[in-house]
Parts: sequence; structure tokens; C-alpha cells
Amino acid sequence: MAAAAKSPAWGGVPELITVDEAAALLKTGRPVIFPTDTVCGLGLCPTFAASPAELFALKGRDEGKPVAWLVSGADALDEWGSAVPDWARRLARSHWPGALTLVVRAAPRVPAPFASAAGTIGLRMPASPTVLALMEALGAPLATTSANLSGASAVACVNEVDRTLTARVPVVAPLAGERPAPGAAASTVVDCTGAAPVVLRQGPVQL
Repeated sequence: MAAAAKSPAWGGVPELITVDEAAALLKTGRPVIFPTDTVCGLGLCPTFAASPAELFALKGRDEGKPVAWLVSGADALDEWGSAVPDWARRLARSHWPGALTLVVRAAPRVPAPFASAAGTIGLRMPASPTVLALMEALGAPLATTSANLSGASAVACVNEVDRTLTARVPVVAPLAGERPAPGAAASTVVDCTGAAPVVLRQGPVQL
């Protein structure tokens, strides 16, 4: 699936590539920058990359902070999660696709470098045609962090991403009709590993 041509609303971004080109790069283990429905993402595919180390290096961030996965549907909770409570599945059905990340116990099939030190994984289905098309082309999730340097604010539009990053990482053009996220608001993060949901970070989704 090809991406839309660059539009004025997204202008000024170097090295815009199509979804198909981005999928080809991701399959070699390389990262790409892409628009999402929350903030711009910097991600790689955990099926083809050995670890998220390159994401930390690009951002200048210390390793150890978990990297959430973008997934294509609620079935991913049982594919990549373990002992997922029914109420977490209900949260996914109610708020996915959308700005809600659910932290669950990582299934054994999750590569160890991509799970947190506590053995958990954050999963979210985005309401982004570009990201959903990327995952469809890959047949796999995207391990994703915000596309900003460590200590800098996340941005909503790909044309606002720091040129230090865009000089090193290709940028995926948004698909036709996709607009920038309304403000750089990261997703709500909910811990689903206990008996009841615990909000770890408040974002657009109110529980």
C-alpha cells in the first residue's frame, strides 16, 4: 500500500517514504518514524530487530525504560500477554483503536529484550491508518517510543520531529486523509497486572 504524497499540512519533512518502503526497512531491523493518533512514533519491528537498543541510542536515552508495542487488535492481548484479566479485554474493546495503553504480563513468546524488567509489556491499538497499514504489511507489531530526543517534548506532527532524528531515520508519509494528531498528548497507560486497573499515566482516555 502506497502512502499519500506530501501535503502542505505535513510539509517540510525530509526523506518521506511510503508504507511499503517503510515495511521493507523494518523487515531489515531498521527503525522508522511515523505519525500516530497520539504523538509521532519512532519504532522498529520486534520480529525483525534483536532489541530496542537502537531506539534508545537514537533518542539518547538510558536503556531500561519499557517500550510499548502498537498492535492491530484486541486479540494481541492474548497473543502477546499472559493471564490477561477479562476487564482488561473489556477496556480494549471499549477504547481500541485509541489512546489507551494496557500493561499486561508478557507472554513467553515476547522476546526478553522487549519486555520490562518486571516481565510486562504495554500494548495499544492505534487509530492511525498509517500505523495499521504498516502492521498489516509486516504481519507483526511495532515496538514504539515517542520520536523525540531524550528530555525534549513529544510532538504530534512529523514535520516537527527534531532534524537530528530525521537526518538518521526515514519518515513515513501519512496515508491519504490522515491528519496530524490534535496536540501532542501521549496515551493513557493502565496497569492490568493486578486485581483492578491502575492508571500509571493519565492521557486522553479517562477511566
